[in-house]
Amino acid sequence: MSILNNRLTNEQYEQNFSDIHPPFDSREAALVEANRCLFCYDAPCTKSCPTSIDVPKFIKQITTDNVKGSAFTILDANIMGGGCSKVCPVEKLCEGSCVFNLMDEPPIPIAKLQRYSTEKAIANKWPLFQRKPSVGRKVAVVGAGPAGLSCAHALSREGVDVTIYEKESKGGGLMTYGIAAYKVTPEFCEEEVEFITSLGGIDIIYGQELGRTISLPELQASYDAVYLGIGVGVARQLDIPGEELTGVEDAIRFIYDIRELGYPSVPVGDKVAVIGLGMTAIDAATQAKRLGASEVTIVYRRTQAEMPSTEVELNLAKLDGCNLIWLASPKEIKGENGRVTQLICNVMELGVPDTSGRRSPVETGKTITLDVDMVIKAAGQVPYEALVNTNQLTHWNGKVAIDSYCTTNIPGVFAGGDCVNGGKEVVDAVQAGKDGAKAILNFIQSE
Repeated sequence: MSILNNRLTNEQYEQNFSDIHPPFDSREAALVEANRCLFCYDAPCTKSCPTSIDVPKFIKQITTDNVKGSAFTILDANIMGGGCSKVCPVEKLCEGSCVFNLMDEPPIPIAKLQRYSTEKAIANKWPLFQRKPSVGRKVAVVGAGPAGLSCAHALSREGVDVTIYEKESKGGGLMTYGIAAYKVTPEFCEEEVEFITSLGGIDIIYGQELGRTISLPELQASYDAVYLGIGVGVARQLDIPGEELTGVEDAIRFIYDIRELGYPSVPVGDKVAVIGLGMTAIDAATQAKRLGASEVTIVYRRTQAEMPSTEVELNLAKLDGCNLIWLASPKEIKGENGRVTQLICNVMELGVPDTSGRRSPVETGKTITLDVDMVIKAAGQVPYEALVNTNQLTHWNGKVAIDSYCTTNIPGVFAGGDCVNGGKEVVDAVQAGKDGAKAILNFIQSE
């Protein structure tokens, strides 16, 4: 079969892309779980949260029916706490640190409780924050993703007027365009952005791209400071023959199209290979299956012990019927009449340990051949190196270099999030935005 769209009925799409982590079905169900919490002193769950949400406090507030107070505790620390409750890899953060894990009991469902409070706040548009009077200073933020929105919100609360320049037609960045639709809906992302900007003092101008419609010198001339939250987005190339064939797709583009165009409009192959095993690879593989692919195979050049995704994500792909091939590295993509027909992979094995004890994969000389009609590249993303170079920003292989005050080599220009760290979690970007806002406030006041 060839790559087709609209493979399934509307009912099948609805079922396949329904909420993978449903909320509590009642107040009582939330209270039962909240009352299990031991409210630890010096809580490990709070320590493991990059934004330091006071988890015992917000759960305690739920037990006393103070849902508004609970939402404030969460969103005061993490303004995207609603979205993070749906997409955070909590199994390696807060829930993974829960003391119940040491007692062989299920951890407190922190994400679900966080969702319980924040969804109410966002849906009911509770005005939880008040903006200080305008201080007459202006800051430009480039990128309306988690880092940019977090920075803008923190600055606006202190009375700074913020203008965000965003290249897409909607805000939210990775949350809106780069995460599987069954984790978080585009509608929720839109509501979350509106909730964040409802504070006032934050204008988002869409369709504005750094290096194309706006320039860094222009922003520097018009604003007291500039914050770069441009993320990463250029797909890492495989650099193998056949990469130009029809049917070879970039995972981020594939996920973007699902979010932007809707499920029936996105073509998917019948036999799909996904290269890589990070969160994006899992999202691409599971969504390909849910769009109607009969066979999806994930190819990863290392072992399970080294995979970037979590066990929970891996199990999600397995439950969706995705196949996995470990220790296989893409060698060539073959095709007929310009279309993909086969993926050839080198079979790898672990070599001798290096000085750190790590054993890197080496080729065995053997190959395996997969009959496919679609290959999705999810071997990571690389920073916007050309853009960074053009603007004469100091960088490390395209990742913007900043000091401990989030400052770049250009005075008054700050940066944070994926464009600095190369691509971490949404919650890390939110904290980077908070750090950037604090640095900018110090910079403005010192002037």
